[in-house]
Amino acid sequence: MLTRTSTQSLTAQLADRLAERIRTRLLPPGARLPSVRECARQQGVSPYTVVAAYDQLLAQGLVEARRQKGFYVRDAAPANDGRSGSSGSSGNSGTGVEPSGVAGMPAAMAVQMMASRVPADASSLIRSMFHRPSDKPQPGMGVFPPDWMASTFMPTAVRRMTSTAALQELSLQYGEPSGDTSLRRSLSQKLVGINIPASPDQIVTTIGATHALDIVSRTLLRAGDPVMVEEPGWALEFARLEALGMRILPVPRRADGPDLEVMAQYCKLHQPKLFVSVSVLHNPTGYSLTPGSAHRVLQLANEHDFHIVEDDTYSHLAPEHATRLSALDGLRRTIYVSGFAKILAPNWRIGFLAAAPALKERLLETKLLATLTSPTLFERALSWCIDQGQLRRHSERVRIRLDGARGRAVKLAMSHGCTFASEPAGLFGWVDTGVDTDALTQRMLDQGYLLAPGSLFHARRPPSTMMRINFATSQDATFWKVFSKVRDGV
Repeated sequence: MLTRTSTQSLTAQLADRLAERIRTRLLPPGARLPSVRECARQQGVSPYTVVAAYDQLLAQGLVEARRQKGFYVRDAAPANDGRSGSSGSSGNSGTGVEPSGVAGMPAAMAVQMMASRVPADASSLIRSMFHRPSDKPQPGMGVFPPDWMASTFMPTAVRRMTSTAALQELSLQYGEPSGDTSLRRSLSQKLVGINIPASPDQIVTTIGATHALDIVSRTLLRAGDPVMVEEPGWALEFARLEALGMRILPVPRRADGPDLEVMAQYCKLHQPKLFVSVSVLHNPTGYSLTPGSAHRVLQLANEHDFHIVEDDTYSHLAPEHATRLSALDGLRRTIYVSGFAKILAPNWRIGFLAAAPALKERLLETKLLATLTSPTLFERALSWCIDQGQLRRHSERVRIRLDGARGRAVKLAMSHGCTFASEPAGLFGWVDTGVDTDALTQRMLDQGYLLAPGSLFHARRPPSTMMRINFATSQDATFWKVFSKVRDGV
């Protein structure tokens, strides 16, 4: 909040706050700033203060004034948001599928939201992971709080790898292209536990799970290729595929799995090359795939000759018996991807993929062209954590703690007028707020809270009343009181 006790003037505080949001893309190019009167009301200052702050932003070249329309964030480059032509805008072409995100919403509300919303984008949420708006718990974050992942065994693992002899061995030469042998052996054994048959030779380590997904895309796809992606889905995946020039075909995600009728229609009309799926503890809904749906997806893949990349980022939070496409398929048409940032060490940046032997070699070539190898020191430290059972015990402790946090967060959300669109499970909840969450997100930033609005999780970013909450960071009763008050004013 702006404060009159600060050494900065109210004008400077407001200008600095808005400038930071613009630079971190929390206010993206093309976004309309609140009217002078509305901003003054929101911030509790005079209209003269707002005019002076907006003048500073104009002088810095961050915004532009449009006659009789207001102030808008300037485009850093010629407008081209990647959602026309051959990308997301053709996602529902010829399918008869109504774009999701506004279903069930009154028409008047949808029109008003389309006219006044400030759309969020994936880079905004990613940047916010590194520039937290305050020290308060952040319900929009996509990871556990650091204290949840803190352990004594991780420093021990690193110390074992940094003795003089070991440090020289691991630091003074490149590692193995496929990844450290000891880690690939450990991962192979770990995959056996979830019924995925992958030898160490079928595994390639990567710099996080996102890197693994990027390797798959760059190996199997070319610009303009159609790709099926579950919707709602992780915003970064939509943005990444758009940046590569792919045609995104959004597939509605249901409780039992992807909408099979939509998938079948896409297969007939567009001949997709790839299907991107989060089978277990889907982000943001928490859904998990059923065996019947999994078998039908694999049937479609065989009939229409496309690959499936299965993102199992949340495997550490899921039961071992959960249905996985890679287990049923035996890595014939599937590529399995996972990582450790969500459970253990985000900054170690270790992910991996597993694929059929012939395809693995193609994927390895793509990795070599981008990064040569990956850091052996942390890979070997992780191998020790897995082999000693430390990762398994740590994951169990986190799951138990998350179960308690989820129960508390659900009660708080529901007591403040929210409803859950899906049965709460895993790390995230998919919550209906009843108001436009793009507008709500901007208002909550003023209170020091980051939200993840529903539009981020759709390929075409339509207006939405949904938001994703992180159960680990949504247990604060103060947040929900502020949320309720701000929502009532939207």
